[in-house]
Amino acid sequence: MKIGITDIEKVARLARLELSEEEKNEFSGQLSKIIDYVEKIKELDTSNVKPAEHIVTLNNVFRKDEVKDSIPRTAIEEMVPEFKNGHIVVPKIIE
Repeated sequence: MKIGITDIEKVARLARLELSEEEKNEFSGQLSKIIDYVEKIKELDTSNVKPAEHIVTLNNVFRKDEVKDSIPRTAIEEMVPEFKNGHIVVPKIIE
């Protein structure tokens, strides 16, 4: 299937893109090749292929939820530039 220059110009106008003539010709050729490739893939017999939700098998990657001791406050106080009333002081970013 050939994607013509008029198709490229229409999409470019909708996307508010300014394309040179060279870019229009290049994109026309590239998109035509992509469409041709998809058409070729559609010719394959996939009647015995199970639908897949994902291309690789996904496993639960969560670790076991275990109660552990927290970092001591003194260690946190040593890591940060300013610590006040049990809180880390950070620069104000919202007026």
